[in-house]
Amino acid sequence: MNQEVKTKKLINAPENIIAEMIEGMVGAHPDMLRVEGSTGRAVVAVDGPRDGKVGIVVGGGSGHEPAFAGYVGRGLADAAAVGNVFASPSPSHIVEAARAVDGGVGVVMLYGNYTGDVLNFTMAAEELEQAGIAVRHVAVADDVASAPIDRKSERRGIAGDFFVFKVAGAAADLGEPLARVEALAQAANEATRSMGVALSPCSLPQTGKPNFTIGDDEMEIGMGIHGEPGIRRQKLAPVDDVTDELVEAVLKELGLKAGDRVAVLVNGLGATSQIELYLIFRRVKQRLDALGIDIHASWVGEYATSLEMAGASVTLMKLDDTLQALLDHPCRTPALVVGAFEKTDGVAARSRKAVKVAESTAAAQEKPRELLTDGDVTPAIFKTMMHAVGNEIIAEKNWLSELDGVIGDGDHGVTMEIGWKAVQSALEDAQDDETIEAICKRMAKAFLDAVGASSGPLYATAFLRAGTAVSHRLNLDGAGMAEWLSAACQGIRDRGRADPGDKTMIDAWVPAVEAGTKVAKDGGSALDVLLAARNGGEAGMKATAALESRRGRSAKLGERSVGHIDPGAASTFVTLRAMTAALQKALA
Repeated sequence: MNQEVKTKKLINAPENIIAEMIEGMVGAHPDMLRVEGSTGRAVVAVDGPRDGKVGIVVGGGSGHEPAFAGYVGRGLADAAAVGNVFASPSPSHIVEAARAVDGGVGVVMLYGNYTGDVLNFTMAAEELEQAGIAVRHVAVADDVASAPIDRKSERRGIAGDFFVFKVAGAAADLGEPLARVEALAQAANEATRSMGVALSPCSLPQTGKPNFTIGDDEMEIGMGIHGEPGIRRQKLAPVDDVTDELVEAVLKELGLKAGDRVAVLVNGLGATSQIELYLIFRRVKQRLDALGIDIHASWVGEYATSLEMAGASVTLMKLDDTLQALLDHPCRTPALVVGAFEKTDGVAARSRKAVKVAESTAAAQEKPRELLTDGDVTPAIFKTMMHAVGNEIIAEKNWLSELDGVIGDGDHGVTMEIGWKAVQSALEDAQDDETIEAICKRMAKAFLDAVGASSGPLYATAFLRAGTAVSHRLNLDGAGMAEWLSAACQGIRDRGRADPGDKTMIDAWVPAVEAGTKVAKDGGSALDVLLAARNGGEAGMKATAALESRRGRSAKLGERSVGHIDPGAASTFVTLRAMTAALQKALA
């Protein structure tokens, strides 16, 4: 009988680890770091931001330490938005980081090219631009294993963040204007390539279980830093052979030749000894020396980890005079110190302009007027249904995470639990006279503030669109329920740009909406609509097993994603099932 493997971590309550980590980090480096904003997730450089300087904001999920907050400091990043483990920071975290470093000439945001990060940073940029702050983006995409060269825009960012952040931070510190900082960051991105190998899984603090399985004598070539499967699993080989494969892929793409200069990063994923990392560097240097390629600078150690995963990656950046100078520019952060600033080179104190941030009103306080009152689903029953969804998601957390562990990073259940617990808490604060539209706005804000990842923006947009669609109704009848479901689905499609057949939650939402809409047109009640939607969603969820993923992290797997249910489709079905059961109970 197989005994379930449980991992051990030195933590307190899993839900508090990020706040406690930030407290520890800032406490350890008070001369470099501080926290700004009400969310507690914007880590800001003490001596970085200043008026007239482009602000550099980096960010991503926790679990990759020292990335991302470890690169905050003079000459590098001005702030980092810190997400939950393996989950993007939410727009509110990013906005606070950007506001803290805005020197009046714009902000450049740098993050890995993952769906959740792209969605959350884009939503944050929209809010900042509405407030008059110019924003530019660079999504780091250095992992050669995650997509072929003709689909380079789909590649994920791994340890190459290190070089792109360094170049952008130096450019901003030297006073380059916004467009120039963005262009130099893009140039660094284009000149940087990485490839990694994993020997063991990691485990999320919330689950305490390995996020994938691998044989004792196996390794995964091309593994992502969230535990995403790579391009091939094979028997463990000698370090020189492994390094040759990693280096060969990188050399081929960079087109390096004799006389070229590079910077080298040999990065450990969290549980790889320095001995092993230096063995890898030894072989990298042998290969480059043989080709007549000069190593201008090198780093060996842990710079972009994956919790306690065993493995490593090799990153090369092809240098020209400009990139080399920016790489050599001084910086001082907890994770990286290059050169030294002159003692007389003081940083002008940034004037602390009072910035009034408009607080979103979570719920409309006016009593509804002239709203349609037909239908069984009152605002009170709707709240009960949404609370029930949270309970079901929490109950199915482990199943959802296990599904995600096969084709993703294993945190979907954890992420959904965080979001729905926040929704449940927000529902407790709802006023008795709030409409369904107001409740949906409250839910959207709670979910988005609590969850980064891709789920945050997707579900927040779904709730907002759904609430708006029924803003003319006090209660929901069959037609109203179908409108709510349809608008939620369309919001997810618009925000995530996924289509049926992409192997995402849309593959459960679309058949659910189609089935529910048909029943509504035939005069069915709200319960009839939900029963049909639940069954359509279940069929759609099951059908995702036969699909090859085309969106999100699992899209990198190609045919290896076939045979597995999409976790987003599974949580969609759980949501519809819970809504249906709660309404049945309320009407019994």
